[in-house]
Amino acid sequence: MKAQEGVTPDAPQIETAALSPAASLFHSLSDPTRLAILRHLSLGEHRVVELTAHLGLAQSTVSKHLACLRDCGLIDSRPVGRASMFSLTTRDELLDLLGAAERLLALTGDAVDLCPTYGATGRAGDEE
Repeated sequence: MKAQEGVTPDAPQIETAALSPAASLFHSLSDPTRLAILRHLSLGEHRVVELTAHLGLAQSTVSKHLACLRDCGLIDSRPVGRASMFSLTTRDELLDLLGAAERLLALTGDAVDLCPTYGATGRAGDEE
């Protein structure tokens, strides 16, 4: 097979490596609970107790997802007494991204939810 002019044999590996941060970002957004947390934080700062009440989830579950979102740089926290207040780090950009995702889902008729790997049936075993 003849190599394309100007394309090195390493090009696919370099391109894949360059896309790794984007894949990590989308992976951080791949959990419905994390998306719900982000959506709620788009309304303003919240404490863990408020998020657990809103989502109806255990404190440990919410804390685990908050840690993931913080590790990914999507949220930040600040101490207030014995509690922490959580907020989005880049609210406008995140809302733009989520809005673009909603528009894409509307255009595809939510077809991705039928995907056997990443759709609702594929995720069924991953839920907590």
